[in-house]
Amino acid sequence: MGASILSDFGAEILIPVCAVIGIAFSLVQWVLVSKVKLSPGRESVNNGSGAKNGYSDYLIEEEEGLNDHSVVLKCAEIQSAISEGATSFLFTEYQYVGIFMVAFAILIFLFLGSVERFSSKSQPCTYDKSKICKPALATAAFSTISFLLGAITSVVSGFLGMKIATYANARTTLEARKGVGKAFITAFRSGAVMGFLLAANGLLVLYIAINLFKLYYGDDWSGLFEAITGYGLGGSSMALFGRVGGGIYTKAADVGADLVGKVERNIPEDDPRNPAVIADNVGDNVGDIAGMGSDLFGSYAESSCAALVVASISSFGINHELTPMLYPLIISSVGIIVCLITTLFATDFFEIKAVKEIEPSLKRQLIISTVLMTIGIGIVSWIALPSSFTIFNFGDQKAVKNWQLFLCVAVGLWAGLIIGFVTEYYTSNAYSPVQDVADSCRTGAATNVIFGLALGYKSCIIPIFAIAISIFVSFSFAAMYGIAVSALGMLSTIATGLAIDAYGPISDNAGGIAEMAGMSHRIRERTDALDAAGNTTAAIGKGFAIGSAALVSLALFGAFVSRAAISTVDVLTPKVFIGLLVGAMLPYWFSAMTMKSVGSAALKMVEEVRRQFNTIPGLMEGTTKPDYATCVKISTDASIKEMIPPGALVMLTPLVVGIFFGVESLSGVLAGSLVSGVQIAISASNTGGAWDNAKKYIEAGASPHAKSLGPKGSDPHKAAVIGDTIGDPLKDTSGPSLNILIKLMAV
Repeated sequence: MGASILSDFGAEILIPVCAVIGIAFSLVQWVLVSKVKLSPGRESVNNGSGAKNGYSDYLIEEEEGLNDHSVVLKCAEIQSAISEGATSFLFTEYQYVGIFMVAFAILIFLFLGSVERFSSKSQPCTYDKSKICKPALATAAFSTISFLLGAITSVVSGFLGMKIATYANARTTLEARKGVGKAFITAFRSGAVMGFLLAANGLLVLYIAINLFKLYYGDDWSGLFEAITGYGLGGSSMALFGRVGGGIYTKAADVGADLVGKVERNIPEDDPRNPAVIADNVGDNVGDIAGMGSDLFGSYAESSCAALVVASISSFGINHELTPMLYPLIISSVGIIVCLITTLFATDFFEIKAVKEIEPSLKRQLIISTVLMTIGIGIVSWIALPSSFTIFNFGDQKAVKNWQLFLCVAVGLWAGLIIGFVTEYYTSNAYSPVQDVADSCRTGAATNVIFGLALGYKSCIIPIFAIAISIFVSFSFAAMYGIAVSALGMLSTIATGLAIDAYGPISDNAGGIAEMAGMSHRIRERTDALDAAGNTTAAIGKGFAIGSAALVSLALFGAFVSRAAISTVDVLTPKVFIGLLVGAMLPYWFSAMTMKSVGSAALKMVEEVRRQFNTIPGLMEGTTKPDYATCVKISTDASIKEMIPPGALVMLTPLVVGIFFGVESLSGVLAGSLVSGVQIAISASNTGGAWDNAKKYIEAGASPHAKSLGPKGSDPHKAAVIGDTIGDPLKDTSGPSLNILIKLMAV
């Protein structure tokens, strides 16, 4: 067998040190962002050193003849309105979620404790009768604790991300006055703050939890890591509510603001006269940042937990080899260091000078992090794993070499990159798919919708093959453990992925603030360019989330099948086949719920916005202010009320099926929902992203082709706006929440 090169002590130091470095790095980035002042006053910091980071540039305001003070004050005022809206919504949401959390924790405790009728004495283990395991009551208690830990970490990471984003949005707008590069760096840095905080926090909390639980469990590692699984469940169940609630919130406001503002009243996007505009900007933060943060954190926690559970009943766990046991965590800690180096490429090594350099720079981030991470995984697999070992594979142990495990992780990592690039090809307006969609707007909204749907369905092909290949490779090398670490490989560069992802909503908000503060069209052009790149990167982030969700849920499904001692699932037995059919239907049911919620909330929003335009005198002329608060309240109430049924559907289905129809039907349901959920999720988020960027393509008018399609307000542009509005709930509500559905069902 041979021991690993890295000692146990080394592993125990490496993980927390990397996590702390990640947290420190995010704080440094935050300090750099906060150097952009939101209080008026001429900027004359000129000590020669800050020239590169742009703290010593004079503003280019003189030529544009704007009064500097009023603009800065206005930006600060809008920013505080957005921040307050987002905070108050999250607090309301967390109150409801908190009640649910406690109820679900009690449920977990009762379910797990009732296995042995709440006995508090030790009993023989399920997988090996010769060993004595800790009592079921202990497992129940510890699982509940780790569930709450995961839930709290998830909520905190979402909340911190939202705080940072609302802190950075106005600063990005102000930096855009100095040039596109400065604004990009500000937005990207604040994205990095969130990415690193989340990756490092998730790792640190998990690591501390394992060490504390070890004090009680001692040598019973399989019991220990089974209790840790609650961590992933907590993370994802909070993410579900964050994603669904936030998604309904943001899209109700967005659809309401667009339909009345752009189509009926012909005022530009984010015009301050539009009553729903604050709610729309709040929604970007609540849905895209807080929701996305919790979502990726959930995937991350779950793939770690799935890998740990399988490892604990393999040779690592049986022989108590700590370093290889912690292999999943070591990968994540190396990932933090790799992402740190990658981030410096965007902010410090290369400077962005022109608009066209934005997207390539973000793509470079993905490539650099993947290449560096491949090297990192190679080193980790070499020093942290023995040269050969065995992995639990449906009842027997399978011999595996360390290079095979390296390939499992690497294949997940590269599959993630491929999914990212395919998504980018289908949703970025630099390539033909989106340009074709934009072109179809000549003949009205119907053709736009047809082309957009076709694009979404077509965009499933390559990602599905990528996921399929990585499943095949990793399963043939290392059984279910291979799939779990392959999912971890896809998420190992989570800090960079999140930084790129959070960058989108931040620059979107920056554009909104520029419009509301009445800045010149030149600044608005810059923020629009940042935002269009942000739309694509958001789609890439969703691609990652969906791909990793598919792998994670398969790994969890494997862990479930290994623990429930089913060696094969026979599709031809009626119970399993019925389960498959029902499971495949669930994502449709779930999407129907979320889409309908957005529709009904948007309806209320449209009526309210129309009411204000019709009844408030002087609103269209801009002499009186609209009543923003009512719109924020509509969105909040709708999303809180509507997020409960879809959540209940996901959480209760596995319990109901398992209790009434048995384990076999349940395995069918899980497989079915995984298979259809992935397809719908990919096509929904790509269709929505493509429609959005087709609209941006027409608005920007950068190429002769785009100019021929409109200025804003032309018929093709109106058709594009309708497409974008249909795509909104697809790409931001049902698409992204489906990947949580896939994962949660499996947990």
